[in-house]
Amino acid sequence: MRLLELGGAWQLGQAGKEEAIKAHVPGSVHLDLMAAGRLPDPFWRDNEDFQRWVGEASWEYRRTFNVSEELLAEEKVFLACEGLDTLATLFLNGQELGQADNMFRTWQFDVKAALKAWDNELVIRFDSPVPLIKQKQAEHPIPSWGGPKEINGRAWVRKEPCSFGWDWGPVLPSAGIWRPIRLVGWSSARLAEVNIQQDHSKAGQVQLTVALGIEKVNSGTYQAEVSVTFEGQAVASGSVSFRGNQGKAKLVIEAPRLWWPNNLGDQPLYQVKVSLSEKDTGQELDSITKRIGLRTLKLDRHPDEWGESFQFVVNGVPFFAKGANWIPADSFINRMSRQRYADLLGSAAAANMNMLRLWGGGIYEQDDFYELRSEERRVGKECRSRW
Repeated sequence: MRLLELGGAWQLGQAGKEEAIKAHVPGSVHLDLMAAGRLPDPFWRDNEDFQRWVGEASWEYRRTFNVSEELLAEEKVFLACEGLDTLATLFLNGQELGQADNMFRTWQFDVKAALKAWDNELVIRFDSPVPLIKQKQAEHPIPSWGGPKEINGRAWVRKEPCSFGWDWGPVLPSAGIWRPIRLVGWSSARLAEVNIQQDHSKAGQVQLTVALGIEKVNSGTYQAEVSVTFEGQAVASGSVSFRGNQGKAKLVIEAPRLWWPNNLGDQPLYQVKVSLSEKDTGQELDSITKRIGLRTLKLDRHPDEWGESFQFVVNGVPFFAKGANWIPADSFINRMSRQRYADLLGSAAAANMNMLRLWGGGIYEQDDFYELRSEERRVGKECRSRW
């Protein structure tokens, strides 16, 4: 598998206008306009009120790039977009690749036929969602309990709801390539899905079921190996038997080190690596590595003297959930660095929280958020983030 990252320097312009400014991908229109000095800080005084035109305009991102002969020679070449915000139409060398209408999911476009070695031009046009929302809202109104500044009917599009305003946040519906974008070339086969399930039913061990899905372009035969390590030491391994494009392996971890929430124990993490290769040659085609904690978590509801219990049980131990409601930590999520996530999660852990509720009006959080909340990590001198 070959990758060509397309992040970094792009050009941004308002649709229908020739003028362009420098843009950075991943990013957003608002951040690029602010970096170019075209937009003041929306959090200063009433600047927010004079920036609604940004969310009501359509914008175009564009860049040129070259492609190696090795990538062009791959049997399949896709443009993989991890996040497009939100109503996007994509063009490569003047050919329309397709459209996107959901900022929360990944998008993949076949570019094999449109790609060339030199001077490829990729253009992504983002249309404002505001006219569509207003049209849908006029046809079938959705109840809204927002304030006078908020844009009603936000549920008509799959875009971060709070970007249209909330009781705690401004009206800043931006647009842009907000997560990584790259070219992916591959031949023969690749891993399409890895799912890991845990069985703690037997004392003193944990059984992992690793289910795989592969995507292939020929009738070749393939094999996969799964290995589990802890602190650099091998603890389990197994082979995957495929039936069609699906396969699974079962591995047993003896004397497992269990993962515990903050203040209840340690947070040991195991590394699970899956490697896909050709059966005849043994050549590795693809691999995926995940870090997991071994634990059970259940919501216990049983009759009690007051009516019915409502408590969480981790690894068989009931505990009192202490936490908070996590909203997006910035209106422009691309400003969130791994360190900022670590600082906020570390502060919550230092306040003796052991659970966070991810609020439904924001985004599906970044990988950094989920990785950090599973780790025991020292932030500054005292704070440890443990979830």
